[in-house]
Amino acid sequence: MKTNAQKIHNDLSDIALRVLLFTLLWMILSNGNPSSWAIGAPAILLAVIASIALIPPVPLVWSEVPAFIGFFLIRSLAGGADVAWRALHPHMPIAPDLITYPLRIPPGLPQVFMVNTISLLPGTLSVELITEMNQSSLTVHVLDRKKQIAIELESVEHRVARLFGVPLPVASQRQD
Repeated sequence: MKTNAQKIHNDLSDIALRVLLFTLLWMILSNGNPSSWAIGAPAILLAVIASIALIPPVPLVWSEVPAFIGFFLIRSLAGGADVAWRALHPHMPIAPDLITYPLRIPPGLPQVFMVNTISLLPGTLSVELITEMNQSSLTVHVLDRKKQIAIELESVEHRVARLFGVPLPVASQRQD
């Protein structure tokens, strides 16, 4: 259980990161022109306030970010190569299907992040997220139902859970 001091520290760290990111963005957009700060400082402040209102501070496990980026890039390249091979193959070996995957990751930003990550990977597209009685499931369109897509989805779910520092119940604890 996190103490109030830890929560405040995490929230302040998140806000400081947002200020840094928006400041860097402003510096890029203004080519570092010092005279632009009369507009830039209020714009940065408003952007930070809006981002906090839209996306409350999220406790990311920053040490997991590089591993997630590497995982995502490798999966994207492999998936892209597979999709390209299928598209260019004379017989176009595809077997599209909709599959339903029971999610273990808790609702909220981690679940939304996972759903969007799946849609960005080649060969998969998130179609529908259903949450009923504290159990969520995701319908995914796949190019090849013969592939073991559940293993891929479980791998993404595991990586996203690690990124957000949330525990996943073991498969036998899933609610059906």
